[in-house]
Amino acid sequence: MSARQDRGHDQLEALIDRRVDRDARSSAESLAALYRRACEQLALARARCYPAHITDRLERVTTDAHQLIYQPREIGLARLTRVAAVEFPGAVRAHASYVAVAAAAFMIPTIVIGLLVHRHPELILSVVDSGTAASFESMYSATGGSIGRARAASTDWMMFGYYIHHNIGVAFQCFAGGLFAGIGSLFFLVYNGVFSGALGGYLVERGLSATFFSFVVTHSAFEVTAIVLSGAAGLRIGHALVAPGAMRRGQALIVATRDCAVLLYGVTGMLVVAAAVEAFWSSGRWLPAGVKYGVAALCWAAVAGYLVLQGRRAG
Repeated sequence: MSARQDRGHDQLEALIDRRVDRDARSSAESLAALYRRACEQLALARARCYPAHITDRLERVTTDAHQLIYQPREIGLARLTRVAAVEFPGAVRAHASYVAVAAAAFMIPTIVIGLLVHRHPELILSVVDSGTAASFESMYSATGGSIGRARAASTDWMMFGYYIHHNIGVAFQCFAGGLFAGIGSLFFLVYNGVFSGALGGYLVERGLSATFFSFVVTHSAFEVTAIVLSGAAGLRIGHALVAPGAMRRGQALIVATRDCAVLLYGVTGMLVVAAAVEAFWSSGRWLPAGVKYGVAALCWAAVAGYLVLQGRRAG
């Protein structure tokens, strides 16, 4: 075992002995990084049959660190506030490369297919059948009580429940698809991008752009962001399976899943907000389009600022 690795053990033991304050972000991140390194070294020591005193020390250190890191956490309002104010935006920034890939996988098909269907509207039938296309025209037509409401739903509350169910289903597909080496996550991101682009291009070509864009522009700040983040979490899982590094795949999967847990908490909250906005705000015909666009700009700016800036000074 090298001197550098021994120093890592000393640092980890020092943090354990101090019973690091879980609310101190820098110390908690150091503890987690040293814990992962110690797990890798333990696996290496076992594989190469290192002397028993080295293996025993590594087992003791990793066990103590595991208990400290994954000890029962506080619950309630304080914990939720901590997740929303610090941990969720911090996790998004920590997974920035996965977020960028997921955003590209969703947005590029959305734009490309949207332009193609706008130019050749018959291509909509390659994505949905004629009955579905007609139902979308009806939902976004100039007549009717609420924009985007399915015929079977008579109230905004019913649509609120429908949107939660639908959005969480889409997000789960994008995340769980990561178990197929990340390919499943990419597939569902691309698929939803294709569907969104085809629908938008078709409705714009049919002269329904004002109704369509005034409907989607506000809640999409939360919904699209949440779907992209779900896909990013799935890509993190897939990467751990394809390239586990020095860890075994099972161990790498466990570490990746724990890393993504806070992302999924935040995604769930964003999807609930998106469903509420979609059901009670976006669908209202009584709201002037200018007001909707103004509120939408504030929502997009707030989401971007929150994910980029929130929690940076916590510690």
